[in-house]
Amino acid sequence: MFNVTVRDHMMVAHSFRGEVFGPAQRLHGATFVVDATFRRADLDADGVVVDIGRATEQLKAVLGELTYRNLDDDPAFAGVNTTTEVLARAVADRLAERVHAGELGANAREMAGITVTLHESHVAWASYERSL
Repeated sequence: MFNVTVRDHMMVAHSFRGEVFGPAQRLHGATFVVDATFRRADLDADGVVVDIGRATEQLKAVLGELTYRNLDDDPAFAGVNTTTEVLARAVADRLAERVHAGELGANAREMAGITVTLHESHVAWASYERSL
């Protein structure tokens, strides 16, 4: 399996419901380094997994829909704790939509899957992996 990873970041505000979250129940900010890994069994006719430029642009666009926003006010996350894991899935699903729409190039539709990793810090991160 071949993999290509591109990286960006996002800054959000949010709060959590539930005693397990302690002080994070209050509104707070979070900055995530975001890695999007695209995979496929065989390279395309150009010898790549995906065009790195397009992958970078699309990750930036997806993160642009979330960054500098209070996720508590976003209808897409109504009633959901926007944990690192939940956000990793949301980014992966939004990237998958763009792959299916051809926004990463026609050959990208042949990719096998995407993994999105959100790094909360240098010692903690969460990932979501999905098929395409």
